[in-house]
Amino acid sequence: MVELYTNPPQEEWPELTRRATTDEADISARVEQILRLVRRSGDRALRELTTEIEGREIEASDNWLTVSDDEFAEVEAATPAALKKAIEAAARNIRLFHEAQRPAEIDIETSAGVRCVQRAVPIRRVGLYVPGGTAPLFSTVLMLAIPARVAGCGEVVMCTPADREGRVAAAVLYAARLCGVEKVYKIGGAQAIAAMAFGTDTVPRVDKIFGPGNRYVTRAKQLVSMADCAVDMPAGPSEVLVLADGSSPAAFAAADMLSQAEHGADSQALLVCLSEEFATQVNGEIERQSKLLPRLETALKALENSRIVVLADRAEAVDFANLYAAEHLIVQMSDPWEVTREITAAGSVFVGGFSPESAGDYASGTNHTLPTAGWARSHSGVNLDSFMRRITYQELSKKGLASLAETIVTMAEAEGLEAHAKAVTLRLSEKSKVKNEK
Repeated sequence: MVELYTNPPQEEWPELTRRATTDEADISARVEQILRLVRRSGDRALRELTTEIEGREIEASDNWLTVSDDEFAEVEAATPAALKKAIEAAARNIRLFHEAQRPAEIDIETSAGVRCVQRAVPIRRVGLYVPGGTAPLFSTVLMLAIPARVAGCGEVVMCTPADREGRVAAAVLYAARLCGVEKVYKIGGAQAIAAMAFGTDTVPRVDKIFGPGNRYVTRAKQLVSMADCAVDMPAGPSEVLVLADGSSPAAFAAADMLSQAEHGADSQALLVCLSEEFATQVNGEIERQSKLLPRLETALKALENSRIVVLADRAEAVDFANLYAAEHLIVQMSDPWEVTREITAAGSVFVGGFSPESAGDYASGTNHTLPTAGWARSHSGVNLDSFMRRITYQELSKKGLASLAETIVTMAEAEGLEAHAKAVTLRLSEKSKVKNEK
């Protein structure tokens, strides 16, 4: 069912680690058009684009964009009790893990009379993008809003698509209310990114945008990040790589590949294993398990982009995994923690046979907003630091400045920056007096 490659030479690995691609030129042109429209026409452009793209008829009223208090009030009854309980349990774990990430202040005297301090401060206003479509991702609300709140961000706003009747999924709103999101706007796609990046009469301009999305959303984030607004990371179609040596059942690996494949037609699932026999077993399990999936058509399309690679030994398998730099890496090997010591590129790692990707997607506590398309080689997933900035401070006494004067002046003069040197020598001249100088 999934194409199998046995002991491919290393010169073929780059092709085997290639992600599924579409015509990015067409996507870029359309996204650039959307950004221009929203920048120029604001709320009116949002209304027209939402009608055009989502097929939602919108009355020209002042409040079509914003989820109302009445809509928030309705979610309590509309969300099943069992789902509320699950969301609250997941939220507890996510909050606990992100609270443990609080950075400590650094306050050190680097030399006598020279004090250097580093403090983490929250970003003032953040925008969260929560995908909708066929599977509204209320779990993403938890993954973004909880660390934003733990970090202490002053304002948290959220954009998410509504259905044709203009309603946001109850579970999404329940999670938003649970996490203290103040404002939710009923827009999706590149136009939502544009609204948060530029601001409109209704949607406030934010300082940083977070959240996964399709290729249009990803391209919009890339474009606005060049001049208008910071973004969390490149995050496009989802992906998983399973490293297996046969110590866990083939059914586990197949289930993990399918759980990724059902995300979307452009998702990708890879298995890297050490024997053709195991590879064949996994393919058989994929065929058996896939028949039970409600989202079978989506999963089958994603499996067309997927592959199974059989390599000679663990060292080769790890090298392949590091080259691929998976968003999700699942290690189903007999000594999984030893294997993880050799992993240098992955968004999030799931260790052992009983650690499915689903756990990280929902409730273990780690964040599921992760770099894709090989960006895990240079980017981290969303964490508490993503919602903070680190400011450095320094204070020098007169004696401290004197002790560094020769060093500073010598370096400044060598770079031809005479004013830098004078800023030091002036302060140390006899004529310069500072009240309460140390």
